[in-house]
Amino acid sequence: MFLESASQRGWIEVICGSMFSGKTEELIRRLRRAYFARQRVEIFKPVLDVRYSAEDVVSHDSHSIRSTPVDSSGNILLLTGDVDVVGIDEAQFFDANIVSVCKELADRGIRVVVAGLDMDYLGKPFGPMPQLMATAEYLTKVHAICVRCGNLAHHSHRLTSNNKLVVLGEQDTYEPLCRHCFNKIVP
Repeated sequence: MFLESASQRGWIEVICGSMFSGKTEELIRRLRRAYFARQRVEIFKPVLDVRYSAEDVVSHDSHSIRSTPVDSSGNILLLTGDVDVVGIDEAQFFDANIVSVCKELADRGIRVVVAGLDMDYLGKPFGPMPQLMATAEYLTKVHAICVRCGNLAHHSHRLTSNNKLVVLGEQDTYEPLCRHCFNKIVP
C-alpha cells in the first residue's frame, strides 16, 4: 500500500479516529518499521501533551517512541533536516499551519505520517484534522469499541463537565462511544 516508486518521493498519511482507537499505536508501528528499514525518522508531538511523558509519544497501552515536543507547527520545519520520514502525533492540537507544514515536507520528498483525533468531544471536526485528511494521499480511520454496547466507536465522549475544547485525559476523562450511544447522551 505504501510502496514508493522512483517518481513518488513524498506523501502524507493520516491516521484518525476517536480516543482509545489505536491511532498512536499505529503511528508508532509505522515509524518503527521505517527505523527497521534504516530510514531517517523524526517524530514530533505538541508540547502540551504531557499525559504519559514530556518527551516520548506514548500509546494508551504503554508503547512508546522518542519524540521532540514542539510548541508550534513551524518548529517542525526548523527541526527536520536530512530525514526520510516525519511522524506527528496529536495533530489536532497544532495550529492551522500544520497543514502547510505537512505539504511542504511531502513536497521535499519526505513521507509524513500524522495521527490525531478527527472529532472533538462534541462530535465536531477537530482543529486542522479535516484539512489534513483532505490533503493526505493515504487515510486510515481506526475505531475503538463502544464501552456501552460493544459496537465500533468513533466518538470520544467526555465524562467530566469541563467545556473547554482541549482537556487532556485518559479513561477517567473520556470513553469511546458509537454513534447511537453518543447521540443518546449528546443532543
